[in-house]
Amino acid sequence: MDEFAEANRLNWDNRAEIHSTDTTGTYRIATVLDGGSSLHTLEAGEIGDIVGKDIVHLQCHIGLDTISLKHLGAKSVTGLDFSPKAIAAARDFAERAGTEARFVEASVYDAPEALGETYDMAFVTWGAINWLDEISRWARAVAAVLRPGGRLYLLEGHPAMNQMYPDRNPLTVELDWRTPPDRPLVWDDPQTYTGDARPLTQVRHYEWIHPLSDVVNALIGAGLTIDFLNEHDIVVWQAFSFLVEAGEDQFALPEGQPRVPLSFSIGATRRG
Repeated sequence: MDEFAEANRLNWDNRAEIHSTDTTGTYRIATVLDGGSSLHTLEAGEIGDIVGKDIVHLQCHIGLDTISLKHLGAKSVTGLDFSPKAIAAARDFAERAGTEARFVEASVYDAPEALGETYDMAFVTWGAINWLDEISRWARAVAAVLRPGGRLYLLEGHPAMNQMYPDRNPLTVELDWRTPPDRPLVWDDPQTYTGDARPLTQVRHYEWIHPLSDVVNALIGAGLTIDFLNEHDIVVWQAFSFLVEAGEDQFALPEGQPRVPLSFSIGATRRG
């Protein structure tokens, strides 16, 4: 594991400790433990019919969405994440919920070998690909875990939003639209994104901005057909302090400001 990935793993181990004991309601822990779902309205409305499907949730963090997919009718669910503390929390949540779910600790790049099987659907949402230095390598891993005809659902923060410097109002573009693999963005956030007041002890982390064209072309090059590409003017966390509520767990720019895309989603199918 290189220095960037190792720093990110330590950062996510730290976040997993805080998120798995979340008191802000962000992760909807009680809802999931009661047999409900932590999925937001946006992804729930776009993923399509999952009843009876075998689903892999890549970069699953503490596994609450993974468990939710089972509650929503998936035949089987598997979560994969590189953080051992996140995987431990996910297994604990599944046991407490009484929900059958498999969790595997591995880098997403190593998913095909670590999982050892293929799926009807790969589910990837919210803060996943920005942590990866090689988008084409990620796309090849996604394709390899899908059966012929299997689908990817990807929902992410928009790269245009990621170019805006955090909390500068009005929004100004201050970061390049593409981040070189060997020159990541460097951040030292003192707290996590949920609003939890507890400080992070592993603050250093690295991120990469991937243009939409790079993501789409990587998926096509890996053998997937793009079914849809949607752009949205909402996100499900308060990415900037001046965003306003726009529905349950949804945030948008305030009235009077020019609208920019804050998130995007892609549906794609592995060619047979």
